[in-house]
Amino acid sequence: MSLSVQWWTMFTMLLSGIGMGIVFDGYRVISDELRISRWWIPVFDLLYWIAATIAVFQVLSASNEGEVRAYIFLGLLLGIGCYYWLFSKIVVLLVHGIIRAIRAIIQFVIRMFVVFIIRPLQLLYKLTKLIFAFLLAFTMFLIKVMIQLFRPLWLLVKWMLSPLIRPIGRWIASWGQPLLQRWRIRERYAAAKQQTIKLWHRIRDRKKDKVD
Repeated sequence: MSLSVQWWTMFTMLLSGIGMGIVFDGYRVISDELRISRWWIPVFDLLYWIAATIAVFQVLSASNEGEVRAYIFLGLLLGIGCYYWLFSKIVVLLVHGIIRAIRAIIQFVIRMFVVFIIRPLQLLYKLTKLIFAFLLAFTMFLIKVMIQLFRPLWLLVKWMLSPLIRPIGRWIASWGQPLLQRWRIRERYAAAKQQTIKLWHRIRDRKKDKVD
């Protein structure tokens, strides 16, 4: 392996170490912001190291065809050390700032949604309810006015038709009386009523006997 390839591999491992530090700090800040339970921290740590190992192996395969040498681990350690010495605080502050910015954007979108959609819908609902109540009250008022207007006319028509209505009523009464007598509706109704009362008394007496 040529010296240029070794230096290139050393440089890529240095960058890989820095990248591992950035991802680890970002993951740590996000887990703190999301308040992930401590029971899940070991699981996410394991997933992080698995992902970091795969990524480093891919970089190593691209730089020197996957040959593992001592300087590779040295490059990783130097990259991680340089990151935590120079960039860790900046990255942590940057991730916190990004999270705050995302939260502010989400809150702004929610407020705009409430202002331009929810509140107009609420206002429209209240306005529709008010209009409906007004129309209902106005309709009832019109009905009352119409009743008051047509009542004298109805009384006049009733008075004018009373000479015709009274004979018709007497004829219906005289025609219906024999029919009632023929079918014995009153007697049958009284008998059915008596049977129902007797049945009710029997049921009540049986319930009393069972209780006693």
